[in-house]
Amino acid sequence: MQGVVIKSTGSWYIVRSEPNGVIYNCRLKGKLRLDGRKTTNPVAVGDIVDIEPEDNNEASISNIHPRKNYIIRKSINLSKQSQILASNLDQAVLIATIVAPRTSLGFIDRFLITAEAYSVPAKIIFNKTDLLDEELLEIQKETMALYQNIGYDCFSVSSFNEEEVKKLKAIFKDKRTLITGHSGVGKSTFINTLEPGLDLKTGEISSVHLKGMHTTTFAELHALSFGGDIIDTPGIKELGLVEMKKEEVGHYFPEIRERMNDCKFNNCLHENEPKCAVRDAAENGEIAPERYESYLRILHGEEMDWKEWEIR
Repeated sequence: MQGVVIKSTGSWYIVRSEPNGVIYNCRLKGKLRLDGRKTTNPVAVGDIVDIEPEDNNEASISNIHPRKNYIIRKSINLSKQSQILASNLDQAVLIATIVAPRTSLGFIDRFLITAEAYSVPAKIIFNKTDLLDEELLEIQKETMALYQNIGYDCFSVSSFNEEEVKKLKAIFKDKRTLITGHSGVGKSTFINTLEPGLDLKTGEISSVHLKGMHTTTFAELHALSFGGDIIDTPGIKELGLVEMKKEEVGHYFPEIRERMNDCKFNNCLHENEPKCAVRDAAENGEIAPERYESYLRILHGEEMDWKEWEIR
C-alpha cells in the first residue's frame, strides 16, 4: 500500500494512505534505519512511502520513493548531519512581515536561495498589513517590487481579513505547499483563515523583543478542502544556508544567473574581476543594490551561523 507521510514525531510517522485516505501510525523497518542516508531523518513529511498494514491502524514503512525535491536544514545538535524538513513540494511560501517581527531582506534572500538550490518554486506573502501606517505601507510596496522585479510572486494580506486571504486560494489549490517564516509572523493564523477547519494553535508576540513564541513543534501536512496540501513548519529564528561552493552562489540569484554567461571569466565570482557583467549591472542599477550586497555577504559567509533553519 502506498501513502504520504503527513507528520513525523521521531520514532513514529503518521502516513495517509492513497487514495483512500486512511491514517496509519508507522514505524520504519530496520533496514531503512541503516541505509547510509546522511540525514537525521530517513523519512520526511511529504515522502511517498510503501507501507505494510498491521493491527490497530499501525503499519511498517518498507520503502521510500525517490524525492522530486526537498527543503533541507543542518541538524542543530549534530553539525555533520542534515534534516529534511519536507519533500515533494510544488512550491514554498514565505510569510514575511514589515513589523512585529520584521523580516529582514537577508532572511528573505536566504529563503529564496534555499528554494532555488533545491528546485522549489517560491512565493512571498507579506502579512499584517493591518498594522502598517502610510510610511510602512510604502516600505512594503518597495520591498515587494524588489522581488517582483526579479520574477518572484509577492502578495500582501492581513491574516485576520478573510476576504483578502480567500483571494489567495488559487495559489494553493491542488498544490503541495511548504509554508514557513519567523515565529510570530502569523503563519498559523493565515492557515486557519485559509482553511478554518484546521483550527491550528496560534501564539502571541513577546512584548520584550517583538518576536513570536513558537506554537508549531513538528512539520505537519494538512489537506485543503479545496484541493492540495499545506505543510506547516515550526517558526524559524535564523536562516542560514546549506554549505555551497562560492562559484555556485550566483546560480541561485535569478538576476545574476541571467547575466553570468556574459562575464569574461567562466569562474567569475562577480566581485573584483575585470569585465564582469554582473558587477556592471549592479553599478548601473540593473541589479538592485540590496540584492548585490546580499550576494556578497553570502559569498563571504557573513550573517551566517550555519545553524540553518533553527527551530525555536
